[in-house]
Amino acid sequence: MTDTLTPIDLICFAGAPNLPIFAAIEHGDFADHGVAINMTTTPSSAYQAENLINGTFQVAGTAFDNVVAYQEGQGAFTPETPPDLFAFMGATQVQLALITAPDVKSFADVKGKTLALDALSTGFAFILYEMLERAGLTPDDYEMVAVGATPKRWDSVREGETSGTLVLEPFTSIAQSQGFNVLGTSTELFDEYQGGIFAASRAWAAANADAVKGYIAGYLAGLDWVMDPANREAAAARLLEKMPAIKPGVVDKVMGNLLDPKSGLTPKAAVLSEGVKTVLDLRSKYGAGAPLTDADRYFDLSYYNQVLGA
Repeated sequence: MTDTLTPIDLICFAGAPNLPIFAAIEHGDFADHGVAINMTTTPSSAYQAENLINGTFQVAGTAFDNVVAYQEGQGAFTPETPPDLFAFMGATQVQLALITAPDVKSFADVKGKTLALDALSTGFAFILYEMLERAGLTPDDYEMVAVGATPKRWDSVREGETSGTLVLEPFTSIAQSQGFNVLGTSTELFDEYQGGIFAASRAWAAANADAVKGYIAGYLAGLDWVMDPANREAAAARLLEKMPAIKPGVVDKVMGNLLDPKSGLTPKAAVLSEGVKTVLDLRSKYGAGAPLTDADRYFDLSYYNQVLGA
């Protein structure tokens, strides 16, 4: 552990994929690499983007599409300061499930219903649009409303304000345990999808390279611990402690999805090249603007590669 720790204000979406962060904080992995993490969960992607761009937070655990959206001027709002966001490490492929109210048992039942999104044109919205299109529905068949991050969207469905939304674990398993339906998942649509990444501003990263590398090294240590089969029981206990909405009866299913690279955490937090292409293809199809093909515009993996090389 270094004598002086560099503070990093981290903002993430609530969800089981935060487990490596919980573990790394608990085990002192971040401190061992010179950084102190102050973690906040975001109420929405717009709040996260605004406060990452303005410097309130230095690092974000977010959807890769959010980085693309704001860099392309297609975000939920226009920042006062031009963003210089980039992804410096992968995180998850993530399985997103369309959960629906108990009376919405099929895609045909979605007609005439209202569905909840975080934002209408960023994050995972395009997965839902694609899922509904492949099921034969058109935008005239349903209404989309912006509600916020996953806990808010799940509450809106649970309380009957909306009829469905996309969620990730543990909310998928929680919803199913309470009689809600799953009509489809992102893993049924795509072989690879770059769901989660870690992002920062290029200016902050350039001025704080050691902190970026310290964050990466600490996270990877926490990730290795979570992915070790010998730690599964302890990891599940940590998740139950940090996310009390998860009940013991569903935690094993949540952990199973989380530990499966096809639906959860990516080993070594690697970036999935085909998954990145999937995100860009979806934004090219549903976003406003020219087709996007240059993935390198949104990444700088030099910090990550230096940590792995060390």
